[in-house]
Amino acid sequence: MRYAYPCSIVRDEEEERASGREAWVVTFPDVYGANTGGWSRDEALELAGDCLAVALGMYVKAREDIPVPSPLAEGQVLIAVSPIVAAKLALHTAMREQGVTNVALARRLGVGENTVRRLLDPGHRSHITSVDTALNALGRCLVVEDEAALRKPEPSTAPAPA
Repeated sequence: MRYAYPCSIVRDEEEERASGREAWVVTFPDVYGANTGGWSRDEALELAGDCLAVALGMYVKAREDIPVPSPLAEGQVLIAVSPIVAAKLALHTAMREQGVTNVALARRLGVGENTVRRLLDPGHRSHITSVDTALNALGRCLVVEDEAALRKPEPSTAPAPA
């Protein structure tokens, strides 16, 4: 699965009236609790990736399925998590699909259960090769794609040519 999710980014007019500053809100319709914002559109989009990673990490912590991203709709922007976070989410998903516990995976890998917990934690720094090794133990492998930036450019505000 690709861990790239559509988000809506809109101006927060209420905050702008209250603070007198430009404000933007980002929401991810597929990911409960994934909401952030910023004082500029660029800042809000910069924060969106971290927000998404933290919210998806809550699904891992709660031992729930990771939501499947919906297709990108008109006016939405696609935000991807970092490769290491995507690898950890893939590991969590594979374990859930196969009914493999942390202890069982630790036994397969010859490591302690604490190590598996850290491999699953998006907030913990892990080597991607360690997560890949764990995925291989479950019959999975990582595929990294290189493609043009996922974010759609902001619509042009320039007048159309006459």
